[in-house]
Amino acid sequence: MNRRVVITGLGAVTPLSCRVDELWSSLLSGRSGIHPLQLIDTAEFKIKFGGDILNWDPKSHIDPKEVKRIDRFSQFALVAAIDAMRDSGLELDREDRSRIGAIIGSGIGGLSEIEEQMARLFSKGPDRVSPFTVPKMMLNAAGGNIAIQMGLRGPNYSLATACASATNAIGDALRAVQRSEADVVVTGGSEAAMTRMGLAAFTNIRALSERNDAPERASRPFDRDRDGFVLSEGSGILIFEELEHAVARKARIYAEVFGFGSSCDAGHITQPDEAGQGAAQAMLMALKDAALPPSAIDYVNAHGTSTPLGDKAETIAMKRVFGDHAKALSISSTKSAIGHSLGASGGIELVVCAKSLESSWIHPTINLENPDPDCDLDYTPLQPRQKTMRYIMSNSFGFGGHNASVIIGAVGARS
Repeated sequence: MNRRVVITGLGAVTPLSCRVDELWSSLLSGRSGIHPLQLIDTAEFKIKFGGDILNWDPKSHIDPKEVKRIDRFSQFALVAAIDAMRDSGLELDREDRSRIGAIIGSGIGGLSEIEEQMARLFSKGPDRVSPFTVPKMMLNAAGGNIAIQMGLRGPNYSLATACASATNAIGDALRAVQRSEADVVVTGGSEAAMTRMGLAAFTNIRALSERNDAPERASRPFDRDRDGFVLSEGSGILIFEELEHAVARKARIYAEVFGFGSSCDAGHITQPDEAGQGAAQAMLMALKDAALPPSAIDYVNAHGTSTPLGDKAETIAMKRVFGDHAKALSISSTKSAIGHSLGASGGIELVVCAKSLESSWIHPTINLENPDPDCDLDYTPLQPRQKTMRYIMSNSFGFGGHNASVIIGAVGARS
């Protein structure tokens, strides 16, 4: 029989805040973290706004000597992981660190380092490429740095499934604890693709909103006037822990993790299946894994990217899965407030789901002013809503056709 898994720590780095409680209060108040970009000079760019992390300084968490050796995406993950570990109350010196792992997702990894060293290569020659290039750019650097910082010797690897990366990592973390491969896993995702290359690439694939005149209103999931997603960056990290281990040390428990499912559209490399079949399959697999009927879900934190095709496909998928219950669901999109942080988004959104369960509040989908007739479910427009919840689902879908869904709920909700 699988062991039970709970969430005991939360950490986040986002454009709204790098503190979980402040992030949560900002979401409830309907604030937007989207603004004119400051991280890069956008003079030559068509898109001039996004969700970059302003005034980023990780030195309060990371040795200043080490900061230069760690790419921005790894810095985000490490800071969020340190905060999550502190929040959990785990005293690592009293734990068997061979039973603690780190499983982290990222869609792109160290893009800023790749970009910087390519510029050096072409302008100064091969001898000037930094010896730190590989350990900074590699996708597994975030998990590796977390393990080194904390001395964690348990399972440690990274996943890349585009915008589903963090949720796939979360699914693997759930399995690792359930199967006694670890007692604790640091999990979630991190992304720092807000670079000249990143912005240009997503612009030229015509994926981004072009609402330069009103950046804070650009991310508008399920709205009739949506015109693409808003590129963002950040990290969301959670501490997954075996229930009895958490109870024995009298830990605060945010939620129990009940189920996970994943699938692939096996269709287009960037566009979702318009019939929502793959997304629906991931949700149904998560429900089956959790041994729950669709009617048990009270709230869905939608992938909700603000793309014309994606939001409609997700709506169709939810109707396929939930049937008549779809109209009773509360749904909202965190990306309406913080944009799309790609491979980190599922981690940030599960942090938000844990806060939602803890507080009995659902944050609004901001900017949903003119509902799309094809997106006719309850997306919690504009205002937060108080609601007692037992089970919450979080969805993540990515380029490549990757789909992943996870279900959390109140501890012992099934008893």
